[in-house]
Amino acid sequence: MFDKTFGCITLQKEKSVLQFLHYVEVDGGAMRVTIGLRGILMLAVSSVLFSQSPAFGASTNSKTPSSKATSARLAAASSASERTQAKRLAQAEEIIPAFKGNPGVKSNSVLVIDGSNSSVIYSKRADVPAPIASITKLMTALVVLEGAQPLDEILEVTKDDRSLEKGAYSRLAIGAKLTRGNLLHLALMSSENRAAHAIGRNYPGGLDVFVHTMNLKARALGMTHTHFVDPTGLSSENQASPNDLAKLVMAASRDSTIRDYSTDREHTVKVGRHLLAFHNTNVLVKNPAWDIVVQKTGYISEAGKCLVMQAMIDGRAIIIVLLDSYGKYTRVADAKRIRKWMEGQLLSQS
Repeated sequence: MFDKTFGCITLQKEKSVLQFLHYVEVDGGAMRVTIGLRGILMLAVSSVLFSQSPAFGASTNSKTPSSKATSARLAAASSASERTQAKRLAQAEEIIPAFKGNPGVKSNSVLVIDGSNSSVIYSKRADVPAPIASITKLMTALVVLEGAQPLDEILEVTKDDRSLEKGAYSRLAIGAKLTRGNLLHLALMSSENRAAHAIGRNYPGGLDVFVHTMNLKARALGMTHTHFVDPTGLSSENQASPNDLAKLVMAASRDSTIRDYSTDREHTVKVGRHLLAFHNTNVLVKNPAWDIVVQKTGYISEAGKCLVMQAMIDGRAIIIVLLDSYGKYTRVADAKRIRKWMEGQLLSQS
């Protein structure tokens, strides 16, 4: 059924289905990986959503929705309640305002999308792949959660999680022991690199299988210009286009754990006998004027400052992708410019 809250499609859990088995090829052999029910459902949802939505990169400024898209939604609805929801979504699309001009953003690559129907509000270099730094960790979280990895399992940070890459900062010492849930929390909220690496290393089959599964998930989401080589984003070979990242943000917004962890303002964990307080890398989550559903920041020198998020603007779930922002505050300033530009035009049209 359609879920207007997050501008996406959700499916109800079928109690008779417990798990699915997925086989991946590793070093010439086959390895069985168990993928949780939620993961399979979200893969199916993604295929339906993006096969029926306007293509990212094609601006939709008309106030009238595509009749083909509406017909496809109605045809896909298998019950009376789903057909009703589809009709309501179509009615909502009819009042989508047209946005004109330029929000004056400084980031090198930009994409702004209305999450309710995937219509493009503004784009700049949206189809060009680029390094995405720690935006990677959204995919890391999806793979962990869809693989039904127990969040209460204790994992240890080892020397294998230490990276010599430039900018590979971490406050977690070698030997630190935390639950998988806490590591995931820190990876999403504070962009903790050793936390993300430890999560990937402890995946069934090891790090290679984890990265392979990240790429499989990207293809399942229709992320055709995306490639991952590690779960942290420290490698500049982790690349994606803004169009692809919008799909990743939409998928991440459907998971309550990712929503909660990525938008949490601060989180304290006990490491040994000490308490360590971590804070969100996105200052906008502390701003009461912003209603952020899901978010992730990123930075390495090759990627510049990056920011992706889904935020509620004038009652709509708006996806914002900002890549290669120069300067410490440009990505945040660009997000504010986009919101001010949208709200100004909406006010003038009211």
